[in-house]
Amino acid sequence: MATNATTVFPHNFVWGAATASYQIEGAVNEGGRGLSIWDTFARTPGKVLNGDTGDIACDHYHRFGEDVGLMRELGIGSYRFSIAWPRMQPEGKGELNPDGLRFYSALLDRLESQQITPFPTLYHWDLPQSLGDQGGWSSRETSYRFADYVDKLVNALGSRVSQWITLNEPWCSAWLGYAVGQHAPGLTDLSAALAANHHLLLAHGLAVQTIRASSAAEVGITLNLAHVTPASEDPLDRQAAILTEGNANRMFLDPLFRGAYPVDMMELYGEASAEMEEGDLGVISTAIDFLGVNYYAPAIVGSRERLTELQALGYCVDTGRAPNLLDTSANAIHLKRPGFTSTQMGWEVEPATLSELLHNVRDQYRSIPIYITENGMSNADYVRHNGSVLDPARIAYLEGHLHAVAEAIASGVDVRGYYVWSLLDNFEWALGYSQRFGLIWVDYPTGERTPKASYYWYRDFIAAQAPQPRDRTVAPATTTLPA
Repeated sequence: MATNATTVFPHNFVWGAATASYQIEGAVNEGGRGLSIWDTFARTPGKVLNGDTGDIACDHYHRFGEDVGLMRELGIGSYRFSIAWPRMQPEGKGELNPDGLRFYSALLDRLESQQITPFPTLYHWDLPQSLGDQGGWSSRETSYRFADYVDKLVNALGSRVSQWITLNEPWCSAWLGYAVGQHAPGLTDLSAALAANHHLLLAHGLAVQTIRASSAAEVGITLNLAHVTPASEDPLDRQAAILTEGNANRMFLDPLFRGAYPVDMMELYGEASAEMEEGDLGVISTAIDFLGVNYYAPAIVGSRERLTELQALGYCVDTGRAPNLLDTSANAIHLKRPGFTSTQMGWEVEPATLSELLHNVRDQYRSIPIYITENGMSNADYVRHNGSVLDPARIAYLEGHLHAVAEAIASGVDVRGYYVWSLLDNFEWALGYSQRFGLIWVDYPTGERTPKASYYWYRDFIAAQAPQPRDRTVAPATTTLPA
């Protein structure tokens, strides 16, 4: 499935790669960084595969100079990363930590020297543990603490940042963290998840207003939107799919763009309204400049009541999405179809669903600039005897999804940029280091970086877009923070 890159993508389309703080930085006890809920969760026996933690991760804290050099060689024009709240405010309140500020200032310096635009995310799941101890996102107070943090951070770094992302995937924070228990803080409390859902959106709205008050920067949010297909036309399967889609998409898109939660979700989760106060939805729906979309795979959903019939048709239960409180409430179960290629994560590969999802957002809400802020696949990569890492499946995956993005653009969807997940192999949350999503292989014991075949493919793909090839001279890498 070839993409005519030189004619399909706009000349000013943004090409990038993405990472997240806890997944790559390491140095959890250095530079005045405080404890996060993910530090606590990962150190709790049985929560993370093989007992892995992000204590060292990719050691990006010490090797960011080398990593930015690799970005420059890759030819990306933008780097999406997240700023670790506990590195900047160790206790989730008070003045910014000077050492944390020094680290991110040095990273921004390095990116600027290599002509790479920063695209920072203000929150990518590493909540300060001190706030977690006070209820985390189930507490309304955390929304206000986040707004205060954003105010201080934007005043400190805002002159160097032209675009901010408030939150990454609030669905995961709220539902995997508080209802399913697969992510920090590891709760299985539906009421807490509903409260977290609302307070995360409130935090986003407060952050947008805070940034608007002190900066001319653009601001948006990143959602992991789902393309949900019913397993059959049976009414039970269709209803399960509708409710699943409502939880994944409309519980966030509706309040953001319509200033209201969807009626069917309120009927399903009636107690959610108890967390709302007058004026909250007005804050949440404060206009944003762009929407970030993270997308990996389609979701096939059937009714739990019809599981035996669906299995007889060749479907099997998607064990990567185990039954939980969330699916129970919707009488839904996630399934895998026969005959579809899957990634190492067990996620089906169907690139056309990304184009369909982008059309749905445009048609059901409004035309808004969209960035694909994450897209990629986990693969069973390994270093060959000659030192190379071949990953043709990832190349095919990326090419297919870029074709889907190109189709969406050609039909009028305002997609402005694309970020591969991920630049580096890294800590994959509850799955530890068992999954490799990177364009660059990381040898975790030594930290050595090895670009994979997909890295070179993406480099050449990007180069084919540019009317004028950029100078790729790479300045000597540094890993020394300024005094």
